[in-house]
Amino acid sequence: MLLRADWTPFIKRRAAELGFMACGISKAEFLEDEAPRLENWLRHGMNGRMAYMENHFDMRLDPRRLVDGAKSVISLLLNYYPAPEDQQPADTLQISKYAYGRDYHFVIKDKLKTLLADMQAEIGDIGGRCFVDSAPVLDRAWAKKSGLGWVGKNTNLITPGSGSFYFIAELIVDVELDYDGAIRDYCGTCTKCLDACPTQAITEPYVVDGSKCISYFTIELKDQIPTEVGGQLGNWVFGCDICQDVCPWNRFAKPHQEPQFQAHPDLKNLTPGDWREITHELFTELFRQSAVKRTGYAGLTRNIAFVSNPPEL
Repeated sequence: MLLRADWTPFIKRRAAELGFMACGISKAEFLEDEAPRLENWLRHGMNGRMAYMENHFDMRLDPRRLVDGAKSVISLLLNYYPAPEDQQPADTLQISKYAYGRDYHFVIKDKLKTLLADMQAEIGDIGGRCFVDSAPVLDRAWAKKSGLGWVGKNTNLITPGSGSFYFIAELIVDVELDYDGAIRDYCGTCTKCLDACPTQAITEPYVVDGSKCISYFTIELKDQIPTEVGGQLGNWVFGCDICQDVCPWNRFAKPHQEPQFQAHPDLKNLTPGDWREITHELFTELFRQSAVKRTGYAGLTRNIAFVSNPPEL
């Protein structure tokens, strides 16, 4: 069994061995600064039809309501940035880079379970839960609090030397560990993300109206896409990377080393015509284990039709 002084170094070392690009730890406590921001965001209806964002308000702000006796929040980052040669060409229909390979929920949950089991084996009786964006946890706030980056003007977590093309996950555990501190904001006077957003979803620095985001229209919205955004979605048929692609910090992004995030080899060869004629069989083959299955074949073909023939106002 490890001495208490070795617990935190062991956790960070093991996280790196499992492929996580960074690991930071913060004290499990009420997120006082986030409470008014979340309340204001919801009050202005920026969650759109995502009614689930209104649920479990207190849990989102206090991890001790999610895990009995919670003492520490371990935040982890997992790179998903694809090598340039593996990315889709700019002249075809696009899906977000995070959805190229196997659904991240499965990949990360397996790694988190392994990390927690290793902690229990080396440290002792630890209670905890794994979280991968499927529970009311404000992952960016915890990652920021643990020093893994700052929340940029596009509201993505940005890490010096790495950018923002990564997933965030948490282990909330009932033992005290060594805690990290937050770092400063390095966005400066840059407004590239605000200037580039075609739907003006970034209404002001550090505020994104989720109901105006291309990712919302192409993934979360189950009804017809509003005609007033016709022509504003560009080539995006699942998610959107625009505000990350233009961020200067992402020039530091390095290709991931996770085999499960490799795209189907045929993905980057699809022409706009291929997308418009996609069959259910091809959809299943390309996206068998991808997050694209979240919108389903019907949702994807709806999006393809909308961006291929946008309604005229």
